[in-house]
Amino acid sequence: MNVGSTVFGQLMAHLPWTTFDRIVERYNGDYRVRTLTCREHFRAMAFAQLTYRESLRDIETCLGAQPGKLYRMGLSSPVKRSTLADANELRDWRIYSDFAQVLIAQARKLHASEPGVLDLKETVYALDSTTIDLCLSSFPWAVFRKTKAAVKMHTLMDLRGSTPSFIHVSDGKMHDVNALDLLIPEAGSFYVMDRAYLALERLCTLHVCGAFFITRAKSNTDLRRLYSAPTDRTTGIICDQTVVFAGIKSASDYPHKLRRIKLKDLESGRLLVFITNNFALPATTIAELYRNRWQVELFFKWIKQHLRIKKFYGISENAVKCQIWIAVSVYLLVAIVRKRLKLDASLHSILQICSVMPFEKMPIQQAFQKVVEEESPPNPLNQLILFDS
Repeated sequence: MNVGSTVFGQLMAHLPWTTFDRIVERYNGDYRVRTLTCREHFRAMAFAQLTYRESLRDIETCLGAQPGKLYRMGLSSPVKRSTLADANELRDWRIYSDFAQVLIAQARKLHASEPGVLDLKETVYALDSTTIDLCLSSFPWAVFRKTKAAVKMHTLMDLRGSTPSFIHVSDGKMHDVNALDLLIPEAGSFYVMDRAYLALERLCTLHVCGAFFITRAKSNTDLRRLYSAPTDRTTGIICDQTVVFAGIKSASDYPHKLRRIKLKDLESGRLLVFITNNFALPATTIAELYRNRWQVELFFKWIKQHLRIKKFYGISENAVKCQIWIAVSVYLLVAIVRKRLKLDASLHSILQICSVMPFEKMPIQQAFQKVVEEESPPNPLNQLILFDS
């Protein structure tokens, strides 16, 4: 039991600090640093993420309100906003990027025992990106369009446990499909993507590596049918065909056979056309796998709503990337703690507790246990009977 340690300190204790120190040494992060080491910089920024601080002044004021408890939180002295601003400006963002990759590996290992998507043994990934809008006059280095600035977060989500397995932060001009060049395909795995990733040469690379992909066809995709398989239209499957690309350039970029599945949504009446290189799974399973792609969209929505990646504490590229990668690390830390402590509370509930109790000195399990008890619905059999029938 962490007697005398704050809730925030106990949460930070789940991080692999020895590995963090090695990463800091790799990039000389603490070279000639007298105050606010990389460890303390990470803790201060993680505190800001967990407690929804609005600005550097806000961080300084909140941490300075409890000077006697800072040591238990891993901070040697009160944090000054000017020192924190300099750290965001000068500390190499790759330190926090590499550390996030370590946490990704830990989170995936903890969730490896969970059942696969649709009880499949193979790993199913969802690939997508989200755009974080910025002000062009304040962030001129992140030019996206003529009057707009932005950065993109490209994410490959492992749908077993909904944990990211790959994240890349780029400027807004990087096209989504270029993220495929950064991936190392896993043979036998499924990669589920939307129409933005319909790049034939890259899909051919996935196919040659033994990986499966599921994407949607564009309106101008020219395919030639070879033969059709029988389908049950009561399930919404209109056709299940084996096709090849008809265009000369397209056939050269992807010379292999493909499977085209047309699905009519029974509720909305919308027609969806899927393209995949997997011929073994039923057509309904292929459609259901694509529907599960929505989990990566929920991840983007969750992290934007509950963490600070839409409003930044600095305007430089280094400051923005430091804040994004520390936010990702906080998300992964909460997922790791939830799994290690076997908490039934949701990620949102855990964040809410951490936001109001960072300075409290109590066992962390006790803090979250109260949330679980409050979230559980009351037993209707314990209600008093007002009238006898």
